[in-house]
Amino acid sequence: MHPEELFQGRWQGRPSVLDDYKPYLDDRWNEGCTNAWKLWEEIVPLGCKGSYQRVSAYLRQKRASPRPVTAQPPSPRTAAGWILRQPTALSEAEQLQLKTVLTQCPELDALARHVRSFATMLTGRQGERLPERLDAVRQDNLPILHPLATGIDRDRDAVTAGFTLPWNSGVIEGHVNRIKILKRQMLGRAGFRLFRKRVLLA
Repeated sequence: MHPEELFQGRWQGRPSVLDDYKPYLDDRWNEGCTNAWKLWEEIVPLGCKGSYQRVSAYLRQKRASPRPVTAQPPSPRTAAGWILRQPTALSEAEQLQLKTVLTQCPELDALARHVRSFATMLTGRQGERLPERLDAVRQDNLPILHPLATGIDRDRDAVTAGFTLPWNSGVIEGHVNRIKILKRQMLGRAGFRLFRKRVLLA
């Protein structure tokens, strides 16, 4: 048995205060910076609470391992959350991790650009930009988005109005959801008269 095998077990893979900063350390390591003290000084202003010893141990592991030691990639749900949120709402550690992910995956980088362009168009009511954004989607090598562009084209006038006008059906959708919740709560337990009364009085 090798000494390294002793470390395999229930403690393996536990979360560390250094996890959010490992992508940054990996990038700096690949750039040729292998000084643990310098790297620790660089990540402390970014919000890292880990000690110098933790950084030193991580780099020591990278040096000693026959296979490259890198940070665990984020889950798809986590990456999607980073892309869908406002860039200003991300912490510096999350921005570093997202930058690393997008750098390593050009397709995801292109997808993130489209998501943010559509978000800017929606929040800024820039419906006149819809045709150019749809053309940009079709030009990228992202086949999974092409049916979305085709579907929007079928209702382009309605989508453009939704992106441009200040009115929306949010209030109506809210009432519909409220009625659905009441219906599910009463399913098989009461008749229409009680259901009607709850809808009117809720």
